Amino acid sequence: MSGIKPIFAKTNDDMEHFGERYINPLTDFGFKRIFGTPFNSDLLVNFLNAVLAGEHVVKNVEYNNVEKFGTNEIMRKAVFDVYCTTEDGSRIIVEMQNVYQSFYKDRSIYYSTFPISEQAKKGDWNYELKDVYTIGILNFTFPEDKESEDGVFREVKLMDTKKKEVFYNKLTYIYVELANFNLEIEQCKTILDKWLFCLKNLSRLLERPAELQGRVFEKLFKTAEIAKFKPMELKAYEQSINAYRDIKNGMDSAKEEGIKQGLKQGLKQGMDIGGKRTAEAIAKKMKLKGLPIDLIKETTGLSEEAIQRL
Repeated sequence: MSGIKPIFAKTNDDMEHFGERYINPLTDFGFKRIFGTPFNSDLLVNFLNAVLAGEHVVKNVEYNNVEKFGTNEIMRKAVFDVYCTTEDGSRIIVEMQNVYQSFYKDRSIYYSTFPISEQAKKGDWNYELKDVYTIGILNFTFPEDKESEDGVFREVKLMDTKKKEVFYNKLTYIYVELANFNLEIEQCKTILDKWLFCLKNLSRLLERPAELQGRVFEKLFKTAEIAKFKPMELKAYEQSINAYRDIKNGMDSAKEEGIKQGLKQGLKQGMDIGGKRTAEAIAKKMKLKGLPIDLIKETTGLSEEAIQRL
């Protein structure tokens, strides 16, 4: 497979430690390093324009506070991976999610209420709103898309169910099911294809493929090169990659156990057990790592009581 090679030789100490030359963008550290800093705002702008495909052209972004509270601090807060405002006032949330949650769609809708409500103005106001986009980069497949042949990209708007047309055009949810993206680099023709290829395969590459030319991808690979990290960045990435690997290993182990149970007790029941055990295995590993209970709840969908019992 051109462009993706197994890593046999280690060219420096950092590669030997992590087993890779470039960071994994699907880790919390990796995603925010690439898209979440003002220094890399040009990478975010290029990615957003690829995802929005001309529907909304972004020239510049201003990064917003990623922690948002409701109308009072008693209400549950939202923590976004990337939250920005464009030059025309549109709000864009970009999130990376590795694990499917039963109420992920609910959370996505809930998060979109923050950039809507913060547009409220005191005094006389005609309720005019700027566009709000929620973009989810998902390292899983929605259950209803598992049998789909083209289940990578989904755009959702408020629709008039009788007329089968968009009712309100200023609220958009875009979901990229990265788990369904399987193009080789030679097959990537659009900028979006190339971005998705990088998000899924960057940590497996030894060098920048010839197909990924241009200033943006040159900067992406320089930003992602582990050898250029400072000691504190290396430590932060190590913690992030360990958490990612623990979650992934927990998912794989739990799925395997769920399959075994399914063979014994029937497919439907086995899938239910597998899903529950997936969440419990992930929660247990995260708890052993000392991660916050709120983060474990958000990632696994388990209640605090269930997590405490583990």
